[in-house]
Amino acid sequence: MARQKTFVSISRKAVRNNARVIRRLISPKVRLWSVVKSNAYGHGLVAFAQIADPFVDGFCVDSVPEGLKLRAAGITKPILVLGPTLLELFGPATENNITISISNAAALRTLAKSRRIPEFHIKIDTGMHRQGFLLSELPSAIRTIKKNKKLSAKLKGIFTHFASAKDINYPTYTDLQFDAFMQAADLFRKAGFTDLIRHTAATGGMLVSKKYHLDAVRIGIGFYGLWPSKELEMQKKDIRLAPVLSWHALVSEVKSLKKGDYVGYDLVDRLHRSAKVAIVPIGYWHGFPRSLSSGAGEVLINGKHAPVLGRVSMDLLIVDVSGIRCAVGDTATLIGRQKTAELSADAVARKSGTTHYEFLTRINPLIERKIM
Repeated sequence: MARQKTFVSISRKAVRNNARVIRRLISPKVRLWSVVKSNAYGHGLVAFAQIADPFVDGFCVDSVPEGLKLRAAGITKPILVLGPTLLELFGPATENNITISISNAAALRTLAKSRRIPEFHIKIDTGMHRQGFLLSELPSAIRTIKKNKKLSAKLKGIFTHFASAKDINYPTYTDLQFDAFMQAADLFRKAGFTDLIRHTAATGGMLVSKKYHLDAVRIGIGFYGLWPSKELEMQKKDIRLAPVLSWHALVSEVKSLKKGDYVGYDLVDRLHRSAKVAIVPIGYWHGFPRSLSSGAGEVLINGKHAPVLGRVSMDLLIVDVSGIRCAVGDTATLIGRQKTAELSADAVARKSGTTHYEFLTRINPLIERKIM
């Protein structure tokens, strides 16, 4: 296989580790769903799902097209679409056994009129105030479902999403949301829907309290070996998650510059001493943000930290390798470990002014994901 100038490594061993850790935290009766929406948080939709498949009970995606990609790749386990679904995709969802989510009255009316009705879950807004039926809207929604035998037969679950389940010490709002969800579940139970899958917890909720586990947990960031928040990471020191993703590029050029030379676009950096620099063939097109320009960002080369010089370009970085053994073809690590040095996704994201969720998800999907 030809070498790539930049590539993302996905660790099979880390996925196995995280699956074992999560399984130990939930009851055997609780379904474990892997959230692989948005290109598996940048890890590669199909690549990651195929590794995780033996360890999970199902997958959560953002859209029917994502679900279809999994089916085409041989994934046969249940798939739940978390985002909205267009009318024209009800048919493909039905044909490929993909479950959709219905989160408002207009979508429910459209589904009721459809010739082909896929299995579906009802999403309930308990306080996130994003997608979902408000509690006051549920009696009408339940009547609509009960009047239509096809709808009644296809309703398989109800769920909500917590807004701030990231700190054991501050559970008040999460508990309010959970209580509201249990009220909603009771409405469905009293209406005769007694066998619905109930799910509320993503990674944060799963870690905060077992009472949120119910019938299934939807694990995204935790499966990738990362934490929803620093607070939870500090509060759960006995849990050992392993980062799944590392990102690398091959040094394409090395040169010596003189004191006073300018570096990069717009002459924003000028050398105060002679320096050796390396060119790394990635940039903001690949997902390395411009906010990491001028020393804010760095890469690892031969186990040493090499700061970014000048502006991050569309396809290229300039890094200072003065005092570092460096040659063309050496590996520069943007996220991950080299020898005893490490650049974690969380640390890099914080330096760039965002979260590891956004930073990883925005790694260009065209970059090859290599399973290691």
